[in-house]
Parts: sequence; C-alpha cells; structure tokens
Amino acid sequence: MTRKTTQLKNLLHSDETGFILEAHNGLAAKIVEEAGFRGIWGSGLALSAQHAVRDNNELRWTQVVNILAFMSDATTIPILLDGDTGYGDFNNMRRLVRKLEQRQIAGVCIEDKLFPKTNSFIQGEQQELEDIETFCGKIQAGKDAQSDDDFCIVARVEAFIAGWGLDEALKRGEAYRRAGADAILIHSKLSKPDEILAFAREWDNRCPLVIVPTKYYSTQTEVFRQHKISLVIWANHMIRASISAMQNTARTIFESESLVDVEGRVATVPEIFRLQGAEELLEAEKIYARSARNDTSAIILAASRGRGMDELTRDKPKVMIPVAGQTVLRRLVDKFKIQGINEITVVGGYHHEAINTQGVNVVVNDQWENSDELVSLRCALDSVAGDTVLLYGDLLFRTYILNTLMDWDSELLVVVDSSPLDDAPGNKNDLAYCSAPDDRAMYQQKVSLEKVSRDPQWQGRKPDGRWIGMLRANGAGKTYLLEALSQLQSDKDFVNKEIPDLINRLVENGHAPQVQYISGHWMDINNLDDLQRAGDFAHRHDA
Repeated sequence: MTRKTTQLKNLLHSDETGFILEAHNGLAAKIVEEAGFRGIWGSGLALSAQHAVRDNNELRWTQVVNILAFMSDATTIPILLDGDTGYGDFNNMRRLVRKLEQRQIAGVCIEDKLFPKTNSFIQGEQQELEDIETFCGKIQAGKDAQSDDDFCIVARVEAFIAGWGLDEALKRGEAYRRAGADAILIHSKLSKPDEILAFAREWDNRCPLVIVPTKYYSTQTEVFRQHKISLVIWANHMIRASISAMQNTARTIFESESLVDVEGRVATVPEIFRLQGAEELLEAEKIYARSARNDTSAIILAASRGRGMDELTRDKPKVMIPVAGQTVLRRLVDKFKIQGINEITVVGGYHHEAINTQGVNVVVNDQWENSDELVSLRCALDSVAGDTVLLYGDLLFRTYILNTLMDWDSELLVVVDSSPLDDAPGNKNDLAYCSAPDDRAMYQQKVSLEKVSRDPQWQGRKPDGRWIGMLRANGAGKTYLLEALSQLQSDKDFVNKEIPDLINRLVENGHAPQVQYISGHWMDINNLDDLQRAGDFAHRHDA
C-alpha cells in the first residue's frame, strides 16, 4: 500500500482538484474514508470543539497528537493536520513533525499568526501576524526535522484574514514557498471568493495551492478547478453535523421521555460495532484462542436452600444471599469474568427462578430435595468444556486462588487449604489426605490427592488440609471426570453421592488430581455465623 505521506503529496500535485473532509476522532475519520474521500483534514476547530474547549490552543498539542493516532489507526488515507502555529517556536515545530511522522500523519498545515492562536473568524483583522523571517525559520525547521521525504508542510497565509491586501499575501506566500513549504493555503473570510481567486491568478501555480471555502461555500467547485486549485478542504462540517444531530436527539428524548421517536433516525448499535471492527476481533479470537478462554467453562453448584438460614432463604437460594452489598453468586461470576471465563453455568434447584445474575446459564436439578451434588452435576454435563472449573456456590475466596488454579498445567487439580484445622472456623468436612504436606517454600509443589474424607484419622494419618470445594478438569481430565461420573451413576445410592465421591473415584481410577495448596483466604457459608464472618471477609479481601 502506498505510504500515507506519498498519497497526500500525490493529491497535492495531481492535475485534478482534490477534496478532503474534516474529521475529529477515529469514528469520524473512518466515516470520511468510507464516504470516498482521499484525505482527511484534522481540523483544529473540530478537535477542540469535541472537547468543548476554545480554538485558542487550549487543547495541548500532545492531546491533539493522541487523537490523531486513533484517527490514523482507523483509516488508510492520509491525514493533514491543522497544526495552528506549530504550537510554539521552531523547536516545537521540529518536535511536532517527528511525533506526527511516528503516528503516520501525512502532513501538517501551520499558519503565520502568533502563538497562542485565535480562530480566524473571531476578530481576525485584529490579529497580529508572525514576522515573515521567523515563520520561514519555522517552516525550514520542520522540513529539516522530517525523516520521510514525502511528509508535507503546508504554509497557511493569513494576510487576508488580518486585513492586509493581495501584495502582502503574495509576498508571504512566495517567502514560504522558498523556505520549503510543500503547498500554500490562502485563507479568506469573505462570503465571495474574489480575493482567493485574485491570489490564485497571480500565484500562477508556483506550487500547490490549498483553500478552505467555509465562508464562500456557495461557489461552484468548477470555479476552483478553473483557477487550478490543488486541494479544497471542507473544514468543519462533520463536527457541525454531529452537533445538530445530537442537539435534536437530546431535545426529542427529553421532551418525549421516550426513545420511540428517535430510534429509527439514529445509527443502529450493530452499525457502531461494524465501524469499530467488532467482526475482525471475533475472527482474531478464533486464531488466538489462548488469549481468550473460549473452551473454558465454570459450573457452580447452587441447588440447595442452605441449612440453618431459613429466614434469609425464604424466597431465594443461598447463592443469592447478599454479602457486603453483593450476592455470593455475583462475586463468583465476576471472578470468572476477570479470568476471561464467560461460559458460566449455575445448577439451581430451590427457588431457581430467583437466580437472576447476568452472565450465567441456569440449569435446574428438579430432584434437588431428594438428591445430592452429583445429580446436580449430571444436569450440567452439556456445560463441561475442555477446561472446566467446578465449585460450590457458597464459596468466598481471594482472587489469586482462581488465578493460580487457571495457571497450572494439570489435567486435574484441586485446591486444598493447609491451615491448621484448629484455626479454621466453620465446616471441617472434606478433609484432604495428600502425597506430601504443604511445603510453602516450593512454587507449584508436585503433590497428588489421595483421599477426601470426613475421617480425621484416615489410615491412621492426620489430614494435610481441607478441600475447599474447587476442582479443575483440563484436557484429558475432562474425559477422566466424565468417566468417573458415569461409573458412579450405576451405584444404587447415586442420588446421595457428593463431589468428594467423584474425586475419590478419580483417585481409584489412577487419575489422582494434583493439589494446589493455599493457606486461608477463603471461606464457605453454611450458617448465620458464617454469614456474619463473610461480611468481614469481603471487606478485608477482594472476595
């Protein structure tokens, strides 16, 4: 593809008159290109107006350059920046040119007024012009600073605006051309193009001539062609059109207190997505799937009402009880979302209709009153992906626990808290017996699970910790998990079996999960005392 600088230079030197249109952000720039224009005018008036600041260099030049970066990234056609006076002296001009080139901006137009500038249409005749020699030095400094030979510097002559005559305008234009300007922009605020056309006749195509017919807009473009104008800039009409549209829309919505009268007259949300390039992102996700967990799911078991919490669960399951202003389920979902896990299934039962958290799929265990955890898991079989996290719906835990769980390269992984049991309030079930105790000096210690049990002396041993109710099956681990679940379904007492039974069957099958040791930083909610502690926990931790 032809460089943007070369595109602009070719546009200026073409035998035909060219036209470029103002844009003030990435979205407007993309719309200008889609309309068919071969170039974009980065208007100083429009760039400042979109931030509701005055066109008096109140917008810093670094802010201007940052906006231009978005405009350049969104388009393939050249951008000519309205660079005001160059934002200072010759040194500011040099730095500006280098920064514009880094962002693939094709050129800059500077005007021969003093910094900070004032818009030409605000008492222009009272504005002082820059000394010719000083301005020529600024042009030369910009040309010396550029690394791309095709980068264009357009010198804008404000003599007519300031009330000077044709002779001064020609004198300045010629001096700027000799100083190295790639084109001359001659500006006027008259409603007729007479002084512009007089300048063009005397100029006689010494170098490309650029005009901005904002005030003499009714002049037929054929007149510009006859006078060999190289480039016409429609300088501020995108920002003006957007202001009118927004004012009308805002007024209509306010007066009607409804969207009915405007919905058919504004761009659709899918059109915004199209301009943003949403489709490209979806295609990229297919290629770079590792950066987004497309084949990762979470299953949250939340079918029970919760014992000892009758008053709080009168019309909702335990997972919907608020803790420090957020439901337990909302806290879990947010943690998965942060990890990029968006396929989240909640197995409901008791008052499942009250599970209304956005971002989850709800499946129902209709047998919740007469069955246990594995029946609930069976209801979510379609949600078991290549990488699945299974956990209880009454858990609170610090974010790093899930982060670490997802970082481990393991087919089966369980989280075990190695804190002393005497220090652990609440439930002391699901005791974990492991191949080695927790060695906190080792990162990702290689330990396998041997048993989950309620027996505090299994095989005469003390437990190594507690399984907290979190399991991950990844890759072949999914196959192992489904196989073990299928085996257990043939047992007569399957309806009474729990997740620890599934984990123990995995061990018996020779697929013992690895152990991720933690030390505290989690809790489950089993009663009112736990709920009171949960509030404190949530306030102290990112739970």
